[in-house]
Amino acid sequence: MRLPITFLAGCSLCFCFCIFCCFSDSAVLAQSLHGNAIFDAFEMMRRGAAQMNLEAMDERVRLLGEYDFIVVGAGTAGCALAARLSENPRWKVLLLEAGGSENYIMDLPVLAHYLQLGQMNWKYRTEPSANYCLAMNNNRCNWPRGKVMGGSSVLNYMMYTRANRMDYDRWAKLGNPGWSYEELLPYFRKYEGSRIPDADTGHTRPGRHGPVKISYSADRTAAADAFVRASEQAGLERGDYNGEQQLRVSYLQANIDNETRWSSNRAYLYPLKGKRRNLHVKKNALVTRVLIDPQTKTAYGIMVQTDGRMQKVLARKEVIVSAGAINTPQLLMLSGVGPAKHLREVGIKPIVDLAVGYNLQDHTAPAVTFVCNATSLKMKHILNSDAVGNYLRGRGPMRIPGGVEAISFYALDDEERAKGWADMELFFSASSIHMNPALRLTFGLKPEIYETIYGDLERRDANSFMIFPMILRAKSRGRIKLRNRNPLDHPLIYPNYFAHPYDMNITVRGIRKAVSLVDTPAFRAINARVWKKQLPGCRQHPWMSDKYWECHARHFTFTIYHYSGTAKMGPRSDTSAVVDARLRVHGINQLRVVDASIMPYLVSGHPNGPVYLIAEKAADMIKQDHNYNI
Repeated sequence: MRLPITFLAGCSLCFCFCIFCCFSDSAVLAQSLHGNAIFDAFEMMRRGAAQMNLEAMDERVRLLGEYDFIVVGAGTAGCALAARLSENPRWKVLLLEAGGSENYIMDLPVLAHYLQLGQMNWKYRTEPSANYCLAMNNNRCNWPRGKVMGGSSVLNYMMYTRANRMDYDRWAKLGNPGWSYEELLPYFRKYEGSRIPDADTGHTRPGRHGPVKISYSADRTAAADAFVRASEQAGLERGDYNGEQQLRVSYLQANIDNETRWSSNRAYLYPLKGKRRNLHVKKNALVTRVLIDPQTKTAYGIMVQTDGRMQKVLARKEVIVSAGAINTPQLLMLSGVGPAKHLREVGIKPIVDLAVGYNLQDHTAPAVTFVCNATSLKMKHILNSDAVGNYLRGRGPMRIPGGVEAISFYALDDEERAKGWADMELFFSASSIHMNPALRLTFGLKPEIYETIYGDLERRDANSFMIFPMILRAKSRGRIKLRNRNPLDHPLIYPNYFAHPYDMNITVRGIRKAVSLVDTPAFRAINARVWKKQLPGCRQHPWMSDKYWECHARHFTFTIYHYSGTAKMGPRSDTSAVVDARLRVHGINQLRVVDASIMPYLVSGHPNGPVYLIAEKAADMIKQDHNYNI
């Protein structure tokens, strides 16, 4: 049998990584799983090969001319949705992914930063701005998106949150029946496979048996312990932020199980490999257009570029777009669904005039760097044989998701505090940009900015950490536009950060909350202090003044990759809405959107979990609409 290139590449990558780790120090007979680091390398390779064998099963698929359902995009939502729809053995379901296979190296939690540098990332960039992203090359922020089986659940930092009940109640009040928190709670529990031992046990308890695994890391740095204690000393209770009360501090709940990133692909599709013949998965397949009859306004198929040629595939029942908040609006507009004026400007005849691409939302977090006496998470702690051996036992730093260890939620406004509705999140990373060469590249920092702020830290190999103050309910709105009619060209991305004054105001207050932790006994015990290096473009402002922190935020406008809202859910009477409460595109038959694009408001937390929720609910609605008992 001829092995696919993805299989060989995945195994080779595993082996090279392990050999590098094993010989990066002298402890070849160190804390290994098998008593010998070389054997550990072969164990990692064995795991990688087993995963690629599963992925290789998709290579046997021969594309049919027609399916019942076509799902575009095998990301967080697409994998879950395709798995659920194919539960009906009478339905033929096609799942299309523009990228390739997920592999074992991608699923090592601590390597999350590096994935943005590879071909599994779409590598989008925002348009230049004079108001934000000022520390980034050409004043453009990198906007990574997953181009791989599992989508951005393979690129993200595995941070799991449900967000707040108020988020979903607000969706419902906009005229979206069925989307209140109480109505959605069963769907959270349906997908959750929580391993959190101290999770709430009451009404808001997590699901324990779902496909999406959630766990704590077994090992923590001393600095992370200090952050949790400092947050408690600052007035937060420690507890389950996914439970009854969001305003809590905790070690991070992460989508990790068996030491491994638990992506949507792994959670929903791996258990089905070789068992569900009515589900076809096609990789390296770029959908360029949804086929829509302009007279009947009915979607009937797609055009897809795969296997070196353009092919037409028809859908008997529905086309479902789950390509994410950037690719989904791009594909809809290329298909004639979007703002009529803009479509005509790029030479596309509009079929239906909808506000596609508007309402773009994101979370930003201008990280603050601290130095301390506690040992930080450095590359030398990760790339060695001890780390590999501990990882294979389910312990050690390689299991820490991208270095993020702890998280806290605050309501900085009195009105929101009374509701228990967080408006600011602080999350803690046990390393700094200078400790990981991937970070300066993934953030796209200008070399002179990096040298000014982080050069001395790198040369001193200083212990440091970062706190990211993440605004949870920004009021600014951006937009996605087509660059032209070519589906291979990236769209234009205008995030419009800080356009509303509220966003900067609460961002500065969030920074001050993070900085205030240095006054707690827990932070004083590790001599934690803000790294005093001023940005060249901010030296006109007094150090640590509100004006300085505003300038800091305009420079270090770090996206947390939570793009959403560009195909807004709402009733037809809402001129900004693209889909209805059953996620059907207004004015087009047999076409739905199922991903973060549909969020009317971005949730107050990390949205990967809520996207699973959207997919699970969508699957049930589709089954109901087609008279399949659920």
